[in-house]
Amino acid sequence: MSVIWAAKCRYCRRAGQKLYLKGERCYTRKCAIEKESRKKPPGQHGGSAIRRRLTEYAEQLLEKQKLKRMYLLREHQFAGYIKQAQRRRGVTGENILQLLEMRLDNTVYRLGWASSRGQARQLVSHRFFTVNGKRANIPSYQLRPGDVVALHKSKREHTFTKIAIERVATTTSPRWVELDAESFEGKVLHAPTRDEIDTQIKEQLIVEFYTR
Repeated sequence: MSVIWAAKCRYCRRAGQKLYLKGERCYTRKCAIEKESRKKPPGQHGGSAIRRRLTEYAEQLLEKQKLKRMYLLREHQFAGYIKQAQRRRGVTGENILQLLEMRLDNTVYRLGWASSRGQARQLVSHRFFTVNGKRANIPSYQLRPGDVVALHKSKREHTFTKIAIERVATTTSPRWVELDAESFEGKVLHAPTRDEIDTQIKEQLIVEFYTR
């Protein structure tokens, strides 16, 4: 399982936008990128980096790094998704986002059961969820339309569950998934289209980066 050990807020500052790596903290005033003194990129020369014009390669690399860190992937794993997206029919950039969105850990996050993708990945690894009635512990498991993700019965009295129920009540799930909070189940209705994915990424730059 890929774990980010570095200070997560540094990644957001480097990207110049929120990557939502720290869950609920990202929605409060405690978020580092909200502070005026920390809006510049991290590092000794962060201030000068704002004024420097990025090259075409640097822009492509920045977008690639943003997406990779947003979904908590290592370079080799991310490159695998790129190759898989290139083999699929359709627009490669949209295929990349679609593959990442339909990971099991991301779907748990989108359903509102976790406050961040990192927490969702941990919960999946600890066998909190089932897919079509079978217990699953692989965060990268690729879901398909019609699959049902449910909280395992043995975990429904867990402290996490009570917190999650409160979060679900205030969370709006994307249109490509459907949540039944009473039965602790979520269903994948269809593969998400680009307008159903709120990820602020210029995916075409990532495609160009890997086709240089």
